[in-house]
Amino acid sequence: MVKQIHFRKPRLLIVGCGDVLARALPWLQRRFRIYATARSDESAQRLRGLGVIPVRADLDQRHSLRRLGGLAQWLIHSTPPATQGQRDPRTHRLIAALSGQAAILAQPAKRPARNGGRSTGRAVYIGTSGVYGNCNGDWVDETRPLAPDSPRAQRRADAEASLRGWARRQQVQLALLRAPGIYAADRLPTARLQRGEAAIAAAEDSYSNHIHADDLAKAVCMALFHGRPLRSYNACDDEPHKMGDWFDMVADHVQLPRSPRVSRAEAQQLISPGLLSYLNESRRIRNDRLKYELRVRLQWPTAADWLAAQTNNAT
Repeated sequence: MVKQIHFRKPRLLIVGCGDVLARALPWLQRRFRIYATARSDESAQRLRGLGVIPVRADLDQRHSLRRLGGLAQWLIHSTPPATQGQRDPRTHRLIAALSGQAAILAQPAKRPARNGGRSTGRAVYIGTSGVYGNCNGDWVDETRPLAPDSPRAQRRADAEASLRGWARRQQVQLALLRAPGIYAADRLPTARLQRGEAAIAAAEDSYSNHIHADDLAKAVCMALFHGRPLRSYNACDDEPHKMGDWFDMVADHVQLPRSPRVSRAEAQQLISPGLLSYLNESRRIRNDRLKYELRVRLQWPTAADWLAAQTNNAT
């Protein structure tokens, strides 16, 4: 009689299991036993419904993070920083909770352990391409020095630096994903179109970059297994757009009036400071590492591809 051997799945901790990572769960659940942080009872109930084990923890409450140490061997961190300051204390608190724990993220590994023992560690951080700052429309790859212009981007750059230091100390194989604007059927700028908010005139407009939420979820999964140690990856699609052109594409798709165009000088008075911080940055991002190192095959190489597919499906 052949004895049947059961392999124990390695444990993965997700800190911040929002929309993108919920899309990644079917793929991850085949490979990991998944835990995720929950700040409330409602959040914990949602995670259970997704087949995830919730862990009550709040990155704004240091005492609640003690249970994270030693919980898992693999990590995905996607919680955004707080909305003020130039540093990311949430990531600092997470690092403090994980540091010095021999049972978490101890050594680099190419794949989850198959022997039922403790697997070795990899981590992925979902950050932002905003850390490059305003590049005046230049093409940007991961070798470009960081130059965050806004406090929002400075907090993200601080998180990257803190995680790099932690990964070196703990010998964790960390991959840093720098994502631009994330879109999906329920993540389109329809509200601002309905309000009739202005966009910048084409001659003065900035370049923006996008990625579909499903493709970003795929990039996270690939980064867990194929990311090189302390390596950054631009997680974007193949085609940058002028920001106003993106708004026009979405307006046509949802059958709303296009945004009125104004000069950049007028925009400083008419557009909200939050959106203005994005409109004042212009860059075209290259994604060669994403495709050739992480082996990500984009389902939606351009936003136009996705919009066309939605139109065809509706007819």
